[in-house]
Amino acid sequence: MSSSHTFVDRFGLWSDDQHAQARELVRRIDSGEVDLVRFAWPDQHGILRGKTLVATEARSALWEGVNLTSTLLAKDTSHKTVFPVFTQGGGFAIEGLQGGADFTIVADPATFKVLPWSPRTGWILCDAYMADGRPCPFATRQILQRAVTQLDELGLDFIAGLEVEFHVFKLDDARMGLADSGQPGEPPRVSLLSHGHQYLTELRYDRVDTLMELLRSQLIALGLPLRSLEIEFGPSQFELTFGPTAGVMPADTMVLLRSAIKQICQRAGLHATFMCRPKIPNVMSSGWHLHQSLRRKSDGVNAFMPEPGGRDLSEIGMHYLGGLKAHALGAAALASPTINGYRRYRPFSLAPDRAIWARDNRGAMLRVLGGAGQNATRIENRVGEPTANPYLYLASQLFSGLDGIRHKTDPGPSADAPYETPAEQLPRSLSDALARLRQDEMLNAQMGKVFIDYLCHIKEAEIARFNLEVSEWEHREYFDMF
Repeated sequence: MSSSHTFVDRFGLWSDDQHAQARELVRRIDSGEVDLVRFAWPDQHGILRGKTLVATEARSALWEGVNLTSTLLAKDTSHKTVFPVFTQGGGFAIEGLQGGADFTIVADPATFKVLPWSPRTGWILCDAYMADGRPCPFATRQILQRAVTQLDELGLDFIAGLEVEFHVFKLDDARMGLADSGQPGEPPRVSLLSHGHQYLTELRYDRVDTLMELLRSQLIALGLPLRSLEIEFGPSQFELTFGPTAGVMPADTMVLLRSAIKQICQRAGLHATFMCRPKIPNVMSSGWHLHQSLRRKSDGVNAFMPEPGGRDLSEIGMHYLGGLKAHALGAAALASPTINGYRRYRPFSLAPDRAIWARDNRGAMLRVLGGAGQNATRIENRVGEPTANPYLYLASQLFSGLDGIRHKTDPGPSADAPYETPAEQLPRSLSDALARLRQDEMLNAQMGKVFIDYLCHIKEAEIARFNLEVSEWEHREYFDMF
């Protein structure tokens, strides 16, 4: 257990509360509650990686951390290493990452769960540190923690609720033949659980009740703040909404939620995907709508709530809104980080196409809800896709909103015709979005230029691979004509 010689204590990585939580966790391990503990770390894509330790080893690993190879920091979405890790500086130009050296992930004891679908298996979320105890400069959870700390200094809490769309299919063929291996391997063959275009119909819900009950029971057992389960508009498309939580917790909820749904469904012979726009007939794109507000620490009151007879938001709320709007183009790549995500932005599609706000209008990027006397007053940002790394998406919102507060940014008037109002167009491709991110001086300063360059390098490597592929569209368009 804890001593001054452990990794955690040597570098002072835990608060008193975390030490107490870790001691309670050791008591639970010693009581024989779990056989295994998964030490999970959200990587640059918001994908959980890590190691699984038997309970006796997990006990000491709480204080000593778990070592992972730094090549994990160099992976794109195909798990290809896109940095020259065996060169000087490991391709990162950061001391301590060359040659595939280790970094250390340290558990956050407050995040411990027992997985309801995997008997006697514990799960704990970790933060990444260098060998000398410094936070890893590419650790995205710590970027959000920095943003939350800046808000703490203003006496405010960040509050966010999740509204997440996704698809679940019957798994017909997992494609596990020898020839199906690859990087990435062949995706599974699937069929529909439900037809589309019957948004929120009860009959359609009842037909997928087995899935909904499976998700409900497992997510509630996991302790997630589930509020509703809904039939979305597209075929085999669903939506879950979650109650508001504070600080880093909404992002922690999102990474666990995505991983949990995929695992729960796989065990039931189903395939869940958070890909924005799968290639299936009559598909509807999936979005991740982020509801956000600020809460005063002093009295617990929503700081966005306006005075009677005032504007749609309080003064601080309007400035926060102004910051979101001002940095919308720079933040787009963090809200929608895949090539596929930009297939979603179509006019009159309930997906935004320009940087505007409006009072309760689903065509606007920023939808303002609530009003005087309504403690649920908030801003809904509709720009995100469900694949986004939640730590980067939420950090981009906080940094942008804080910049608006500091500069008293005016968001301008409500755009009541969101697809006609003159405004800056959102990026139409991942390449455009990365260019705008590189140009946003505030986001570079707050997230770190080294981090922004690192992230853009990974995403540009994906784009380069994509551009080498011959698509079905090209073959259909040119093969016979020319």
